[in-house]
Amino acid sequence: MGPTLRAARALVLLAGFYLLGLAMLGALAVIDWQAGVHLAGSAYVKIWFVSVVVAIPIAQGMFSVRAPRFEPPNGLRVTEEQEPALWAAVRRLADEAGTRAPDEIYLVPDVNAAVHEEARLLGLLPGKRVLMIGVPLMTGLTEPQLIGVLAHEFGHYGNHDTRLGAISRRAFEQMERTVAALYERSAKKQAKERAKQEQKDAKRLAKGKKARGVETGHAGLSYRLAAKPFLLYGKLCMRITLGGMRKDEYAADLAAARIAGRDATASALREIPVLSAAHGFYMDSYATLGVGAGLLPPHGEVYGGLRHLLAARTDELDGMRREVPQEEQSPYDSHPPIADRVARIEALPDDGRSSEGARPSLALLADPARTFAELEHATLTPAALQLRRAESWQQLVSESMTQYASESAEPLRAAVREVHGGDGSLDSVLRAIEDGALWQVADRLPKSEEAAAATGRAAREFARPRLRSMLSTLVAGELLRQGAARWEPSWSEPARLRLPDGHEALLKSALDAAVEDVPDTGGIRRLLASAPAPAATPTH
Repeated sequence: MGPTLRAARALVLLAGFYLLGLAMLGALAVIDWQAGVHLAGSAYVKIWFVSVVVAIPIAQGMFSVRAPRFEPPNGLRVTEEQEPALWAAVRRLADEAGTRAPDEIYLVPDVNAAVHEEARLLGLLPGKRVLMIGVPLMTGLTEPQLIGVLAHEFGHYGNHDTRLGAISRRAFEQMERTVAALYERSAKKQAKERAKQEQKDAKRLAKGKKARGVETGHAGLSYRLAAKPFLLYGKLCMRITLGGMRKDEYAADLAAARIAGRDATASALREIPVLSAAHGFYMDSYATLGVGAGLLPPHGEVYGGLRHLLAARTDELDGMRREVPQEEQSPYDSHPPIADRVARIEALPDDGRSSEGARPSLALLADPARTFAELEHATLTPAALQLRRAESWQQLVSESMTQYASESAEPLRAAVREVHGGDGSLDSVLRAIEDGALWQVADRLPKSEEAAAATGRAAREFARPRLRSMLSTLVAGELLRQGAARWEPSWSEPARLRLPDGHEALLKSALDAAVEDVPDTGGIRRLLASAPAPAATPTH
């Protein structure tokens, strides 16, 4: 379907919204007229009033022509003077795609690339173009792969997708506002009815009577019924529009394969879900690891640290690349499944273009380290930027893990203070155990329902692993304080507490002895008294 037919379809769908709104208003007018003919007095006034209050949000949704303005993305805007190589590559792509280059480029902190056009007159006239490129995407893609991704986006420009999408967005925005207004009024009506019934129940209870309970029933039903046709029409529009959008994605893929090459485009599509998973894991497990301890990674490493994880987990990521995710297609998906897109591209004839040995796409940036740092200041919240910066990943992991370990042992410290007194230190915990208070302490630790119901020997077996774990945390904290242990960061596996050679086995047996039915803390005390500093191990 060409641009003209797609524009006509989008305008028909938009016009359908207004026709539906007029039909709804006409139906309300007919109801009022019939009520005037067959009813009189308060019944007629009530129907007339309900129809008016339902008609107001419908009319507001129909005739509100306000369109949300484009908001700059949460990212770093880069000029041609700042990033000449990136802009030159983008301009070459625009020429090859036979379309106009973007007016602005933003680097964003997502595994994504996207285009936007501030089209005018419902998208019938062109406007300012904005290209958004995810820095995490650049971190994981080679230059040919990035060119394939950007060529796909430029395919949307060349196919007028970004302009014609404005007409479809207007229809969805109008319907969304109308439905939201109707449901908001329905919710207010229900809240008013609920408050009224709660007040009545309170009066009944004050008189010693039984409360009837709150049941909003049909309150606000007229608004919800009025919203239903718009919801159904919206689903129809989505099915029609999104089906066309999926075809647009296939067309943009073909444009990308023509410009960047079959292999580079297909491999980029394989890489995106892998990068997305790796980036999510990195942000959860590394970049934000120190937030609870008031720490951020070193400058430039909040986003830049992803490159370390990708380099350390190549085997794991290679396995993910080979298995393209199989997604279940929904009629409301705007993109076809990646597996289908990859299969279509790889089925194209070999064009002889290979991306073997290609340089990383970060090479397109004048100074990647500076970009990582500037992106932090452009996208992190003011509260996040106020956090203390770690000088190294070693410091970040060490302080963060020590803090979290200390917090995890707090229930044991609190139980010891309650049962035996003391300051909750490791020494006070050991003295409580030595004075025979171990199982009294265990009884005050948080329990599952099953553990709380257990008694005797069974109760001890439930408590023993929890006791041992928290005691281990306290012992590790003391060894860290003495410098006899340290947290060892790793990009390929979870951080590990490193003890001096041979002391892991000693600690295990000492902890086991401390939580026996007849506990013995001697092993822990000897370990604390004799542990040397651990041997240095390089971070990997």
